[in-house]
Amino acid sequence: MRYIFAPIALVLAHTATVANATPPAIDWEIGPIIRGQNYSVNMPLTPMPTKDGWAFDFPFATKAEGHVHYVTFDPGSLGGASEIKVRFRVDAREGTRFVPQEHPHLPGTVSLFFQRRGDNWSAKGRYALYRWYAPAHTVQEIAPGVHEMTARLDDPLWGSVVGGMKSGGRPRAFETALANANRVGLVFGSTAARGHGVYATAPARFELLDFEIR
Repeated sequence: MRYIFAPIALVLAHTATVANATPPAIDWEIGPIIRGQNYSVNMPLTPMPTKDGWAFDFPFATKAEGHVHYVTFDPGSLGGASEIKVRFRVDAREGTRFVPQEHPHLPGTVSLFFQRRGDNWSAKGRYALYRWYAPAHTVQEIAPGVHEMTARLDDPLWGSVVGGMKSGGRPRAFETALANANRVGLVFGSTAARGHGVYATAPARFELLDFEIR
């Protein structure tokens, strides 16, 4: 598992650097934690380390057993980066469903996300442009097997938390959020509510194999 990022000082100089550092499992947070409340109910604060990266077990059986929402880390600035690429594995027996806790009639999904530093989670005023979700065509339904997911940062279809597209007159807000990012990672939910949580109907595990920001 790797990540590559450009520190803020170098971003401002319009240059990029490569850091051969891998964030260990302990640096990832299962959340989000908002005003002291962790919205990933009945989940550990961090994933468990594995040989290749990290893993967590989905809460299973019913919504009351819990659900996983966001798994993120602080990359520093994302200014100067061009894409985010992820490889992961889902282990589950045949017939297991991944259920969005808010929209249980839809398939459970996983997608990419980043957040600007200082977000108050209100999605109001300037904070409406602090959280950005990868283009809809990159979203994947959660299913057993090994999967890859890539989101280019020059894609105009990144969407803000209130639904406005980068292409809809918000490129400066998007670039400012990239330059001042402090969370990046995976969100679990549905196409109707990207990060609003998923649980499984039977024991299932999500394992991150590679996470690269280029």
